[in-house]
Amino acid sequence: MSYPYRNILVTGGAGFIGSHLVERLLAEGCRVEALDDLSTGSVSNLEPVQDREGFRLTVASVLDDQAVAVAVDRADAVFHLAAAVGVRLIVENPVRTIETNLSGTETVLRHAGKKGKPVLLASTSEVYGKQDSVPFTEEDDLVLGASRRPRWAYACSKLMDEFLALAHYRENKLPVVIARLFNTVGPRQTGTYGMVIPRFAGQALSGEPLTVYGDGSQTRTFCHVADAVEALTGLMATPAAHGKVFNAGGDGEVSILEVARQVIEAAGSKSTIEFVPFETAYDEEFEDMERRVPCLRKIEDVISYRPRRDLRRIIEDVLAWERACRSG
Repeated sequence: MSYPYRNILVTGGAGFIGSHLVERLLAEGCRVEALDDLSTGSVSNLEPVQDREGFRLTVASVLDDQAVAVAVDRADAVFHLAAAVGVRLIVENPVRTIETNLSGTETVLRHAGKKGKPVLLASTSEVYGKQDSVPFTEEDDLVLGASRRPRWAYACSKLMDEFLALAHYRENKLPVVIARLFNTVGPRQTGTYGMVIPRFAGQALSGEPLTVYGDGSQTRTFCHVADAVEALTGLMATPAAHGKVFNAGGDGEVSILEVARQVIEAAGSKSTIEFVPFETAYDEEFEDMERRVPCLRKIEDVISYRPRRDLRRIIEDVLAWERACRSG
């Protein structure tokens, strides 16, 4: 077996990224337990591995102290992905967002700390907030919006997760590593909670207008889920990454309007583009990030990571997944 850990716990393992990570770790010869309450994840995401030897699904919340304690005790290392995610979920359920992210991470780190189990914390590019100097580097100052705007509750809760993880590293010598994921996209992702490319793909294949929020000039850097999993597994396996924060994303900044155009073209769709004000899509308190571009120099230096799948490949794979789901 090439991977340094035999028994691995993946919280949020039935989610979009989590299920791909579970699949990759099983392929590496690991025994994997996925812990998920299925609130946003799905058993169907784990169909490719449900009968695989060495796989276990535990249906429980990351807030369930006993379930987490037992699962951590069985593991040699923990990938902590369980979190409230998606712009729509964050805006509509801020209490759930804050409690899940803060309490869930505290529970995982507390139990991992008792046995010295290594933890990879999946964080987010959202922590950069309204920072306008790109590309974002891990040492940049972080600029969050006013607390009355629910959008920033997610960023703040994940930032506190980072602080707590690093506190465990400094105070208790717990091996932790933090990966700030940037707009991860791919098969199994749903557009239900605001993820833009799956939403565009569904609209394009249905011949509906693609709804672009604002004027579409806001830019993002998208990362294929397979590349994100490569980053996560590489960081966890590298002791030199312990106690550090890393950006993990793709390359190539692109406007949301251009993404919509590329999805229409790739789908062979006759859909039009419809512009929807943010206050209509969410609420009048909503505030968006204008740009989101990662500097990948640090992660490249430590684990030789470079994204291999471009935006065209991402769109093609999402469309193929959406078509397969529609065909039954």
